[in-house]
Amino acid sequence: MAAVITEDNVYSEAEVNGAPPADGDDQVQLRGPEGNIQGQVEEFLGPHPDYDEEEEERKYYRRKRLGVVKNVVGASCGGMIVYSVYMGLLQMQLILHYDETYREVKYGTLGLEDIDNKMLMGINVTPIVGLLYTPVLIRFLGTKWMMFLASGIYALFVSTNYWERYYTLVPSAVAIGVVIVPLWASLGNYITRMAQQYYEYVNYKDEHVQEQKKPPKGAFHPYIIIFQSVFYIVFHLSFVFAEFPMVLFLNYYLNDYKHTLFKVTQCGASGKGVIENLNKTVLHSLPRSLLLIEVESVLMGAAFLAMLIFLVLCGAAYRPTEEIDLRSIGWGNIFQLPFKHLRDYRLRLLCPFFVYSGFEMLFAVQGLILSFGVCSVGMEKLWLLVMVYGLSSSICSGLALTMLRLPRQIILLVGAFVHFVLIITLMCWSPQPREPSYLPYLLVLSALWGLGTALNKTGLSTLLGMLYEDKERLDFVFTIYHWWQAIAIFIVYLWSALPMRVNSFLLSILACLCYVQMERRLAKKIPFRLPRIPRPRHKVKGYRYLEEENSDESDTDLSDVDDDEKDEDERGLVEEDRNTDDDSQGSPGPERSRVRDRRRKHDNAAYEQAGEREDYVQHMRD
Repeated sequence: MAAVITEDNVYSEAEVNGAPPADGDDQVQLRGPEGNIQGQVEEFLGPHPDYDEEEEERKYYRRKRLGVVKNVVGASCGGMIVYSVYMGLLQMQLILHYDETYREVKYGTLGLEDIDNKMLMGINVTPIVGLLYTPVLIRFLGTKWMMFLASGIYALFVSTNYWERYYTLVPSAVAIGVVIVPLWASLGNYITRMAQQYYEYVNYKDEHVQEQKKPPKGAFHPYIIIFQSVFYIVFHLSFVFAEFPMVLFLNYYLNDYKHTLFKVTQCGASGKGVIENLNKTVLHSLPRSLLLIEVESVLMGAAFLAMLIFLVLCGAAYRPTEEIDLRSIGWGNIFQLPFKHLRDYRLRLLCPFFVYSGFEMLFAVQGLILSFGVCSVGMEKLWLLVMVYGLSSSICSGLALTMLRLPRQIILLVGAFVHFVLIITLMCWSPQPREPSYLPYLLVLSALWGLGTALNKTGLSTLLGMLYEDKERLDFVFTIYHWWQAIAIFIVYLWSALPMRVNSFLLSILACLCYVQMERRLAKKIPFRLPRIPRPRHKVKGYRYLEEENSDESDTDLSDVDDDEKDEDERGLVEEDRNTDDDSQGSPGPERSRVRDRRRKHDNAAYEQAGEREDYVQHMRD
């Protein structure tokens, strides 16, 4: 056999011919350190000589930060597309169904007007019970999948317009009413959670991040401000895109203002209702059914696009273990948490602002755009008023970034002050019907109201994220916020004859007073009650893991378990004291008292067992 010689493994000729090694060793001897097999394995499995661990770590967290930015942009675009489709379709549907000729020719005795009333009732009334089921839905589905499911419900609403009947439109409208509060609670919590994750990925070298300890107070604030501003900058564009069906399709079939406003005699402050005596025929010709199907198909495609954005672009808000921990808490505790949060005086004092936030949105549509705008310049200019309002809201949402330098109180108070001045102006001014010359003034009013809306919405969401920055889950806080908004919408729907200008005026004053009172209490460091999410209790299924009545357990094992329970209780008390500070935690009394009660019961049980053992020993001796 010829000798085989390589660069890394050189055999002697004697070994190749079958002769034993000179030293008698059974193993093959390799020449030099480079020929050692173990050295080659270590060199192969070891780090690359050009590997820079710090640089790779930096690249890893940079990818993580880009992923968070992708999630925020995806959630913002998904929410914007969903509401663009929803508001655009609902507006087109209500205008077409309002026309008397369209109802008679297209659907005869179907009763579209009654169907529309039931549909609006489903959208506006159903959310008032959202406080009862929203936490349970989020617990069961998780934040991301709740957003995906809600976008699917909105797509279902679009699909029912292909076949407009009572049994298609009304159930889909009720389904939308069911998911409104969960959708907004999930969106608010998702954006705030992304801000917390971004802070962790930026400061990954800090000790408190590596050890998963509580961050310094105010550490999340800049990222919460930026991410909430980005979300509302994108979302408020939904008012712009919602008018595309009106501009590109429906506007060509509308009568001019001279026909639609022929019987209207009063507008604005002097009028009653939205638009009194509006003509029942607003269309000069009926759109073809095939064209309607094409428009609805485009909206359906946009709704599916929003679903794909939530599914593909939006990552999980929490790690799988954190979602499992939430699901293992229990349905009863999850159901009670929103009500326990209401014991916090900060949320109670912000409730008037939540209600006012819902009122001002409705007043922008019904009071300003319809009662003043459409009543004066006609329905053909409706799209322009709404677009200006949406663009102003989107651009002015960026003003919330001033909270990075200015006190947070300025944003909310300035927004309420702008609305306060505009409401006083609208209470004193009534435009004349059929006067297109008022259009520039109405556009300015719409833009200014959009400014107030942007500061209100962005400021409130940012404020909630800042107040509860030390809580990993804000589902329950945002549930309360949007539930109060739903209550405001329900009140306006139920009592449509209420003077909205007076109500908005009074609510703005009350909201500002309560908010100032809340900030004063926080400045005085008055403690508040902050409910804690209960510890997850993981129960292992199976007969051999049941530990409630284990007859094979000895007294030594029982004492070890009792000692472990003592140590756990002591750690709970120490952790409670450590997490309690003067200005960010509420009264820890209930938790500490429960721990003490458990320890007292344990001591009493041990004392009784010791007494029984002594009696038994004494009896045996006798």
